[in-house]
Amino acid sequence: MPGLMISENQTRVTEFFFSVFPHIHEGGLLFFIPLLFIYGFIITGNLMIFIVVQLDVALHTPMYFFISVLSFLEIWYTTTTIPKMLFNLVSEQKTISLAGCLLQMYFFHSLGITEGCVLTAMAIDRYIAICNPLRYPTIMTPKLCIQLTTGSCFCGFLLVLPEIAWIATLPFCGSNQIRQIFCDFTPVLKLACTDTSLVVIVDAIHAAEILASFLVIALSYIRIIVVILGMPSAEGRHKAFSTCAAHLAVFLLFFGSVAVMYLRFSATYSVFWDTVIAVTFVILAPFLNPLIYSLRNKDMKDAIRRLFFYQKRAGGARR
Repeated sequence: MPGLMISENQTRVTEFFFSVFPHIHEGGLLFFIPLLFIYGFIITGNLMIFIVVQLDVALHTPMYFFISVLSFLEIWYTTTTIPKMLFNLVSEQKTISLAGCLLQMYFFHSLGITEGCVLTAMAIDRYIAICNPLRYPTIMTPKLCIQLTTGSCFCGFLLVLPEIAWIATLPFCGSNQIRQIFCDFTPVLKLACTDTSLVVIVDAIHAAEILASFLVIALSYIRIIVVILGMPSAEGRHKAFSTCAAHLAVFLLFFGSVAVMYLRFSATYSVFWDTVIAVTFVILAPFLNPLIYSLRNKDMKDAIRRLFFYQKRAGGARR
């Protein structure tokens, strides 16, 4: 069997096979076309947000700085999984090497944790902006924004490293079929032919990380909502809510899908529901984020219009 190497005592796995993808004659192309469109939209939408924030001076604020960082991360986050999914939908060879699988897990989870940390930084930014507006310019300086982003990256890329290093030492033998649309901890660990009970401790650590970020954001927004409701002006309340709405929507979408995907502990689902949850987490949430940040945000829409108007006017002047 491809992907298996015979050793003296047992058959060792050298590559994994994604068993959930249909063959091209079984409808693989029907999934390939919409997924290609979604991936193109995710890349284009997030790249546009990133470029607009960099070029438009009106968006050079901490909130839009963090939005641009999230957009940048989202491009790489989806690129770790979706191109391989697209390949698997049209190829007869739906395999990935052990090293490739470990790298996919590492970058997928590192970028995901980094996004969660950046969302936490955004919640702190909104908390200071609304609850302590007079000190906001002196607290949320460009230097602090860069430090929070750098810290988020260090947190994301270092936290997952020990777990990936541990999985790399495990022997894999017997079945090499991954019943998931990408390499993830639980489906891969099920294929290890040794005791993996240590994963319970790892799951508890991940749960603590997720809950800590969730609590910081949730408590920040509870305080923000209390302050907003106490504002005497209806216009002021509306403006304050509108600045937080996009971040709150992304927060609920991100942590909602993370909770369903990873805070299940001993609960198990069928392959179908595991796939549906993974699609929501890996594809649907990143697809909706550019829509939330651009179409639901007046400042962003105005900046996009200014950019396109400038490009159109510059093009007309050259002619």
